[in-house]
Amino acid sequence: MTADNDTASAEEPYDEEDWYRAEVEYDDDVVGDDTVPELVDRRTAEHDDGVAQMYKGGVYDRTLVDAGAVEEAPDGDFTSLSYDEMRDVYRRLAFGFDELGVERGDRVGIFSDTRLEWALSDFALLSRGAVVTTVYASSSPPQARYLLDNPDASGVVVENQEILERVLEVEEELSLEFIVVIDQIDDEHLGRDDVDVHTLGDVYETGVEKHDNETFDGWLDGTASDDLCTLIYTSGTTGPPKGVEIRHENFRSCLNQMWKRVGPRPDKPEGMPVVDEEMRVLSFLPLAHAFERFVHLALVTAGATVAYAESTEPEALREDMRLVKPKGIATVPRLLEKIYGSAVEEVSDSPVKRRVFDWAVGVGQDVWRFYESCEEPTGVARATRDPPPFLRAKYRLADALVYSRIRDALGGEVGAFLSAGGSLSEELARTYQGIDLPVYEGYGMTETSPVISISPPEDPKVGKLGPPLCDMEVKVDETHVGDEVLEGRDGDVGELLVRGPNVVEGYWKMPEKTDEAFEEAEDGDDWFRTGDVVEICPDGYLRFVDRVKNLVVLSTGKNVPAERVEEAVEETEFVEQCMVVGDGRKFVGALVVPDFESVRSWADEEGVELPDEDDALAEDGRVHGLVEDAVEEANSGFEEHERVKRLEVVAEEWTQEDDLMTPTMKKKRHRIKEVHADEIESVYEDG
Repeated sequence: MTADNDTASAEEPYDEEDWYRAEVEYDDDVVGDDTVPELVDRRTAEHDDGVAQMYKGGVYDRTLVDAGAVEEAPDGDFTSLSYDEMRDVYRRLAFGFDELGVERGDRVGIFSDTRLEWALSDFALLSRGAVVTTVYASSSPPQARYLLDNPDASGVVVENQEILERVLEVEEELSLEFIVVIDQIDDEHLGRDDVDVHTLGDVYETGVEKHDNETFDGWLDGTASDDLCTLIYTSGTTGPPKGVEIRHENFRSCLNQMWKRVGPRPDKPEGMPVVDEEMRVLSFLPLAHAFERFVHLALVTAGATVAYAESTEPEALREDMRLVKPKGIATVPRLLEKIYGSAVEEVSDSPVKRRVFDWAVGVGQDVWRFYESCEEPTGVARATRDPPPFLRAKYRLADALVYSRIRDALGGEVGAFLSAGGSLSEELARTYQGIDLPVYEGYGMTETSPVISISPPEDPKVGKLGPPLCDMEVKVDETHVGDEVLEGRDGDVGELLVRGPNVVEGYWKMPEKTDEAFEEAEDGDDWFRTGDVVEICPDGYLRFVDRVKNLVVLSTGKNVPAERVEEAVEETEFVEQCMVVGDGRKFVGALVVPDFESVRSWADEEGVELPDEDDALAEDGRVHGLVEDAVEEANSGFEEHERVKRLEVVAEEWTQEDDLMTPTMKKKRHRIKEVHADEIESVYEDG
């Protein structure tokens, strides 16, 4: 199928499903065409005394506490803001920003980790009519300069003194009129001659004096649906970050689409996970990314609760989960892999415990296969049917021995994961489904504001992403995909092209990149090229294959889906990270970072003495043997030309801090290739 002829969109098999017809036809007071700040202000007023946000004490020196905007939370514990209280704070912040000179259409950056004040500043600036532009908290001074200079930002909200100093390092090259700091800073930074520096607490106090309901409502009325809402910059894995122009109507359309799929529609059976006012989510992904930003807006729309994690360190996350007891977690596949890996690690010190764990996982998968075999869609079957008595009895035992402990480690109340930013292996997805921690896989990108599809709670299918959201059209272009990628698949495979009301118009100041990203259509409604190789399955669901640019093209002309191979290798016991190489070469090679914890656990169990340092450990022949065996295990699931033939072991994990991973845990392949150029050459040195 090419992009010029066949289109898969309206007449799909899932159209016949009751749940999909209900989704398309559903309408309520949430579905609408008002702007994002109008929606936020309306829904916060309607949810009044419901819990909107939870934040932790003893982590930050919040100037909003000094200003009396929010209460000080107890050290090491959470306190909350109601929707009424949140509304009061962001409305007054809007007036404070107005006093700093912010006007409709001005671009203002937010340069901070995910936290309470990020969201409050976002809502305030959008209410004033500003365009919020995002800067990842990990950005270096040169990166920050680009992300503030490219949109001509007139101001920036920064988290603390350390990030303030990063901005001041490049301030002379920017056009900033003000900097607002969320936390307390040294007095020497206030009252500067070069740029106005204020605390967020000062901005709030000014807003308290200036607040006027009529003026605020006028700001909301003055913002149009086709006005620019935000510039969200791509992570820059393939070049300079591009500022994606998301308009209010783009975000708003996607909120409508998602509400229809995962909101509390009355046709959903009792017990099926939905996003409503009972939902409580622990937030830790970057708000500078479209996915987490959209999740926040969706939760506010639903009247749900957002709790802000102290950090993304595993120990801190576990503690926050214990305190918050989230009912849902928005995450990326990498974290789901780590959660499962931690569970395996805890039982690996005893062969008996490991056998019990593996048995319990098998029972859970058998239960999920039972639901898959039912006449009803799997999600409906899970909510309405029980497995046979013998299987149910085994499940209760497995739950007592294993599943309940995993759920307790997540706070004890998690009913669903929303996973995006990459694909989850079928084996791991089936495992989570089986232990009653359903994973709903979302797929999309910043340019689609950001969702294209998500697993419907009524009928999630392991290994598939779900059908497109309603009002989305999809088709594929197989031009750049080799025949071997197309072979053996039931559906249409190629680069996915999409269009719909949530698809943006283009990139800020990059007309050439905008032209490259879209394909003209005869009806004038152009198609956006996702850059992803996707299968449109016969049932209308989507299945991710790989990024077009990640397909490794061997010198033989064969195409290899790198991400799929990497995922299989990373699922094995002794591997932490893997990156496939081989463009223009005769065979597939790989760089592999061992899972040093698993390796050391193996050594303790086997009575093997290994070096203490990771560098020396990576050079040890016994470790190489473990890694090679793991890769060989993963190879068994692939065609001969897709299998890793040679590898190099790398001692240091690729991280965001080293600029080798994006904030959403994607590999920066060009950077990894630069850093490990010698190791890659070693893979192929013998031809």
